[in-house]
Amino acid sequence: MTNLNHLLESNRRWATATYAADPDFFEKSNLMQTPKYLWIGCSDSRVPATQVTGLKPGEIFEHRNVANLVVHSDLNCLSVIQYAIDVLQVEHILVVGHYGCRGVCAALEGSAHGLVDNWLRHIQDVIGHHEAWMSNQLDFNTRWKALCEFNVIEQVRNIARTTVVGHAWRRGQNLKVHGWIYGINDGIIKDLSVTLDQRANIESVIRSSIEKSYTRHTCNQPCARYDDKSNYYISRQNLSQNRHIACEIGARQKPLIQQNRSQSFYAHNGNLLELSR
Repeated sequence: MTNLNHLLESNRRWATATYAADPDFFEKSNLMQTPKYLWIGCSDSRVPATQVTGLKPGEIFEHRNVANLVVHSDLNCLSVIQYAIDVLQVEHILVVGHYGCRGVCAALEGSAHGLVDNWLRHIQDVIGHHEAWMSNQLDFNTRWKALCEFNVIEQVRNIARTTVVGHAWRRGQNLKVHGWIYGINDGIIKDLSVTLDQRANIESVIRSSIEKSYTRHTCNQPCARYDDKSNYYISRQNLSQNRHIACEIGARQKPLIQQNRSQSFYAHNGNLLELSR
């Protein structure tokens, strides 16, 4: 059995140092928690909520899962949201993704990882919403980074559509839902401009945030527009004529361009064309 005494010793040193710096710290922590924020984040250990926001333990109520998803059949997540809103009376729900998310990468690659593939299927649904745009981005890292943002925006929409949030807004509770993303490489949190409250036009805010993300990451002129009726992003151009070289995103095939791929492609007028060799 692995000896974990070093963790227990580290805990004792932390408790001693914390008490020395603030003798009232543990007494205050023992009181009822009254956080204003619910953080829904990825399970990734590199993104500690209180540390990256400069807050203290007890100031953020947290829920984490692989790739920070909010699924309407996930009673664990929904119970956390309900408790945070109805009991703790939080004022802000923060969906916080991060660049370099391996769960998002796995969904984009479409490779098999076992049981988690069923969970990541929700991200592949997000990929399908943006297939027209993503199939015109030749660089895998560009698609990966953009998908991390698309995923956060989609989860903000999912939260706004939950019954518990709807009930809170109808009774006039002060509650906002935000979409943020954290940079592992620089420690900076970016607001994705997708804040929703009881007065917000959800689809209008979602559309604006997505279009800003398209603009940030596109390597060519945007080739997709938002379809208000289906909530999908559809191509302005007819990509079917190039479907033999345009990638099928997600679980259907491998990433569009791999370093060892024998063919080369370029973007022209929103379409993918093969370079002559």
